Amino acid sequence: MLASQLYATTDVLPVAGLDRLAEHLPNAWIEQALEATGTASIRRRRLRAEQVVWLVIALAIYRRQSMPEVLATLDLALSAASAQAVSKSAVTQARQRLGAKPLAQLFDQTARAWCQQDAEYHAWQGLSLWAMDGTTFRTPDSTNNRAHFGAQAYASGKVASYPQVRAVSITAIPTHLVSDIAFGTYAQNEMLYAKTLVGRIADHSLTVFDRGFLSAEILLGLTLGGQERHYLIPAKSNTKWEVLSGSADDCLVRMRVSPQARAKAPELPEHWTARAVRMVSANGKQRVLLTSLLDRRRFKAEALAECYRRRWEIEASYRELKQSMLGEALTLRSQQPEGIEQEIWGALIAYNLVRLEMAKTAIEAKVEPTDLSFLRALHILQHEMIWAVGMAPGKLPAHLVRLRTQMQFAIVEKRRGRQCPRIVKALPKRYTVRYLKKDLN
Repeated sequence: MLASQLYATTDVLPVAGLDRLAEHLPNAWIEQALEATGTASIRRRRLRAEQVVWLVIALAIYRRQSMPEVLATLDLALSAASAQAVSKSAVTQARQRLGAKPLAQLFDQTARAWCQQDAEYHAWQGLSLWAMDGTTFRTPDSTNNRAHFGAQAYASGKVASYPQVRAVSITAIPTHLVSDIAFGTYAQNEMLYAKTLVGRIADHSLTVFDRGFLSAEILLGLTLGGQERHYLIPAKSNTKWEVLSGSADDCLVRMRVSPQARAKAPELPEHWTARAVRMVSANGKQRVLLTSLLDRRRFKAEALAECYRRRWEIEASYRELKQSMLGEALTLRSQQPEGIEQEIWGALIAYNLVRLEMAKTAIEAKVEPTDLSFLRALHILQHEMIWAVGMAPGKLPAHLVRLRTQMQFAIVEKRRGRQCPRIVKALPKRYTVRYLKKDLN
């Protein structure tokens, strides 16, 4: 299945364990990113720029191993006359020479290509489904990281123990592939990061937002800046509107754009129209969803409510990225801001690689990509990549078929319904107690 790319990369990337991912990430894309950013290797080095790119990606997949261990495990470094291993300082210098720009360029290219694959298969009512949400990444507490990224300040006047990176991402709801991201200093508001992403959302799409992004500038910028670009967002408790038509559960409303918003963006109209749909959440609470999908016949209220429920699965993707893949300790490891940015881009590429392999496996198994366990799929991919190191090229296609078969073991079985009522059990006694029988005579 990967024959079109595997043998073309063996002269530069002699790592069979990573060659199995060449179907998704061909070496030509890496070379284009290096050339576009002017970071291609000229000297003959044991760690060429191409190898360092793969190293940064592999560091996210094998988060609990050190850089020299990952190099040795996947045999990334080119052979030398002596059998001496590559030192940790040499790896650090190679990462510094590479920088963050090639990884950013590579993420942009891969994310666009991977999200377009099987797009029609995962379409909803002829629209692609996306979710926008925010998160943070912790960094080591170095002087440079704290000065560049900043940290959370509490009302008491105390400052968080670790510097943090604030990020806002756009994620494909069906596959959980990260399509785009904007990140930087913690002090910058999520809304500012969101504004940079809205213009890059694809046409003929529906983006589901968290209610924190309820802003006329963001939502109207989405709908007016492209073709058939729609939004779905829960209303806040203090959101006011005028009902134009429809019922209490599904109506057309008109809202006023605040003077503050029009002062920042004079092109905004005085009023904007949306559809308000009432739904009942999983915890029984009622919620009102605002959307630009005004056609009630084509887009049923129940379908919109289910679409919003699927957005909550995106919260789990942050947990998969920051805890399952990167570990529960310090999320990132670099002491310099550029190294932090490089790690984030590499981690996003690695996460998308795992998610893309899960999506391909799900199509073959005829299940949804979200029916597979990310942690189990990650473990399978980790072991298979190690097994593939040093494998004869003739056996590699059969190995790749076996990997897709192994991936199907990551399908999560549906839990059966609860048979017994949920009750609070009594805590066990810490010490044994002897009860004496009273004499009844």
